[in-house]
Amino acid sequence: MSMIEIRGVNLRYEIVGETGTLVTLITGGRRGYKEFLPMARKLVTEGFRVLLHDRRNTGASDISMSAGEVEEAVWADDLHALLRELGEVPAFIGGSSSGARTALFFGLRHPDAVRGLLLLRVTGGAFAAARLPENYYDQFIRVAEAGGMEAVCATPEYGERIVANAGNRERLMNMSAMDFIDIQTRLRDLFMAGSSLPVFGLSEAELGSLDMPTLIIPGNDRVHDSRVGLTVHGMIPGSELHRLPIEDSDEPVVPFAEWGDLEPEIVGVFADFMRRHGARA
Repeated sequence: MSMIEIRGVNLRYEIVGETGTLVTLITGGRRGYKEFLPMARKLVTEGFRVLLHDRRNTGASDISMSAGEVEEAVWADDLHALLRELGEVPAFIGGSSSGARTALFFGLRHPDAVRGLLLLRVTGGAFAAARLPENYYDQFIRVAEAGGMEAVCATPEYGERIVANAGNRERLMNMSAMDFIDIQTRLRDLFMAGSSLPVFGLSEAELGSLDMPTLIIPGNDRVHDSRVGLTVHGMIPGSELHRLPIEDSDEPVVPFAEWGDLEPEIVGVFADFMRRHGARA
C-alpha cells in the first residue's frame, strides 16, 4: 500500500495485480478498502489489475472535511485525480453502496475517464433515507454537542481512522466542535436534499444521461433494496442487470462480508462484462 497527495489530501491506495486493464473497487459506508481485497485478488486471477483506495475521511487516508458538495461528488473527483496521477485513465469504475453512488457521480462528472461502471448494492428509497443520515452524520453531531472533539475522537468510527492514520487525531482536534457540527449538519442537509431521488443525489435525468457500459447487481436488504437496482437499470440506457441467487431480506443491512460465498459469481460477471466492453487482454 502507498500514500499519495491528491488535491491536498493524502490518500492510501493499492494496486493489486501486475498486468491487465485497471478496474477500481470502492467500498460502501465509510469503510476502508481492505474489505475488497479478497474480490480484488479474484479479479487478478481473471487477468485484471484492481485499484483500491481509502476515500478522504475513511480508512487510513487523511481527514479533511468540507461541505460544499455531497461527499460522493468529492470522492469521485478525488478518484479521478488519483487515476490521472497514476496514468490509469480510462478505467472501469466499480463500487458498492456509497461506493456505487461515487461511481455514478464519477460517470456523470468524468465520462471520458470511464470504460464502464460496475454497480453493487445501489441505495435509495425511504428506509435508507431515514437510516443513513443517522449513521453518517446525526450521531456524530450529538457526540460533538455533548463532549466536543475529544468525544468525537473517542467514537469507534473516528477512533479507527486515528489508529490507521495517527495524524487524523491532530486534524480533528484542530477543528472546533462548532465547525465540525456545522460541516456535518450541512453534509446531512445536502444528503437529504437528494434523498427522494432514485439514487441519493442523482435524478432520473442524470441517470438517463449516462452513456457508458453499466452493469448493476442489486442488493438484498432494506438499505440496498433490490427494487432500487431494478429501477436504476430501467433508467440507465443500455445497462445490464445481473440478479444473484439470493432472496430479499427484511434485515436493515446484510453486511457485505456475508456475500463472501457470492464473490466468485460476482467476479465472473464483472470479468465477462469488462471483456465485452473494451478490456485489453
